[in-house]
Amino acid sequence: MLPKVKVVLVGTTHPGNIGSVARAMKTMGLSDLVLVDPQTEIDEKSHALASGARDVLSEATIVDTLEEAVADCGLVVGSSARSRTLPWPMLDPRECGIKLMSEVGNYPVAVVFGRENSGLTNEELQLCQFHVCIPANPEYSSLNLAMAVQTICYEIRMAALTEIKPVEEAYPDSAKLEGYYAHLEDTLNDIGFIVKAHPGQVMTKLRRLYNRARPEEVELNILRGILTATQRGPNNKQTKD
Repeated sequence: MLPKVKVVLVGTTHPGNIGSVARAMKTMGLSDLVLVDPQTEIDEKSHALASGARDVLSEATIVDTLEEAVADCGLVVGSSARSRTLPWPMLDPRECGIKLMSEVGNYPVAVVFGRENSGLTNEELQLCQFHVCIPANPEYSSLNLAMAVQTICYEIRMAALTEIKPVEEAYPDSAKLEGYYAHLEDTLNDIGFIVKAHPGQVMTKLRRLYNRARPEEVELNILRGILTATQRGPNNKQTKD
């Protein structure tokens, strides 16, 4: 199952970090590296620090957006080193490894790491169902990118070596979730619930609500049907023969 776990790096600025991450992944049996809008190229320094993991670098996927990177994933966990204004469902590294391994049999899963100096934006973290935080020493919590990836990948490997009960529910992938959120926002705009000039945090709070509830794919289809009926309005009901 480990090859179906994506390690996603967003906006990486140092080529050596990409190589070090590849090495950290391969030592734990992971191989699917995805680079989102990297600010540097994979170069000789990357290969030097990758050591024996040059194959991970050569097979890395490069995409423009995080949405593209996780579109086919049914579970996305974003790394966050600090608390946010709106707290998201949180996991520690061990819980993260177990959850990823419990669902990876159903679809690809991903763990996402942000920029070296600023991490992931709030908008990027909202694409994740859960956040993971490494409980480092609060007096000196400085972890470089490769260290953070190594820590999470270790827990993923330990979970893979343990008999984890698989999740049987069919959760929608990220692309379907994003389609639902776009549909929901359009509907709320149509009925005047969201004021376009002052949208506030309505959609952010609704995303958090749905992440807590985690609707299955069939349930999401029902919710989309409700939105479609709402947009159609009471005067345009479908009739049955």
